[in-house]
Amino acid sequence: MSLDQLWAGWRMDYVEAATTAERAREDGTCVFCRLAASGPPAAETGVLARADGVFTVLNRYPYASGHLLVVPERHVAELAELGREEGAALWDALRTAVAGIERAYQPDGVNVGANLGRAAGAGIPRHLHLHVVPRWSGDTNFMTTVAGVRVLPQSLLDSWRALSARWPDPAQEPQGTTS
Repeated sequence: MSLDQLWAGWRMDYVEAATTAERAREDGTCVFCRLAASGPPAAETGVLARADGVFTVLNRYPYASGHLLVVPERHVAELAELGREEGAALWDALRTAVAGIERAYQPDGVNVGANLGRAAGAGIPRHLHLHVVPRWSGDTNFMTTVAGVRVLPQSLLDSWRALSARWPDPAQEPQGTTS
């Protein structure tokens, strides 16, 4: 079995620029802290949901339409910095985000992940966040490789509308079984 590689060298420019811009802010806040303080969910901010010290927001630089970030409101960089309740709230919000993507987009799969630290690819390494990306069979094409661009068939506003219209109510979700 051979392993194909897709190089995304253009991404490093974004990672370095985003990190430099966040470090340069005189007030010491990062984009996620500003979003945490932005009020109720709204299309203008891209915030879709808030619950128990966690919020879910559209990624402004998505890999695919519907690419979400699940973020603790408290400014922490490491998973180990989360308290037990914060970790549970983050996981619950992640489950809700996956359900929202599945309802809105019916993807063939979903990538869930965290880039912990700048060396791991985190664009905002000082504020922990999780990625939720809908995926479809054959959803990447030559444009990323040849032209260094991604073709996104939906605007951020349309993504926000599609997701918010189908966002699950966490209180209505099955709670699973206990042993």
